[in-house]
Amino acid sequence: MGKAPTKQLRNEPVSELERLVAAAQDALTDTMVERLSTTAANTLDVVDRLNDDDTREAIHFAVDRLTELHRTGGLKTLFEMVTLLHAAREAATDNIIERMFAFFEHMLNNVATEEMAILADNLRVSVEQAAAQTQAAPVKGGLVSTISMLSKPETQRSLQFFMAMGESLQENQRNS
Repeated sequence: MGKAPTKQLRNEPVSELERLVAAAQDALTDTMVERLSTTAANTLDVVDRLNDDDTREAIHFAVDRLTELHRTGGLKTLFEMVTLLHAAREAATDNIIERMFAFFEHMLNNVATEEMAILADNLRVSVEQAAAQTQAAPVKGGLVSTISMLSKPETQRSLQFFMAMGESLQENQRNS
């Protein structure tokens, strides 16, 4: 008589597994075995590095920041910025770089003059003096002291100056 059906079912998967292992052994070439062993060694190296406290903390920090960036929409912005920088880098031909440096040179020649330096230094000194003066002056509160201050000629001149400067700036912006 034949074997019991339960034995055939029990032995059948084992023989299938044995045939699968044998087929895999037959299919593997020396190059494939070498690549698999290199991949396994590199994987173990990475896993070993994850045991280092500093590396583990760094990875947790990076994953936490990536999660936060994703949640706030910053990850999309980050990748858009990388794409923009890449496009700018790809578009930066020698001609464009030459034109950009010519523009900066032109701006420096027009703005970086002795008169502008003197003006900037005078402005800096004036701002520092005004800050020191207002810091040292006692603060008088209330509407009456404000009205009193507005009645002084130097306050009125300062207000007129700032108003005239603002009007002139608006006019120059409209004309440019």
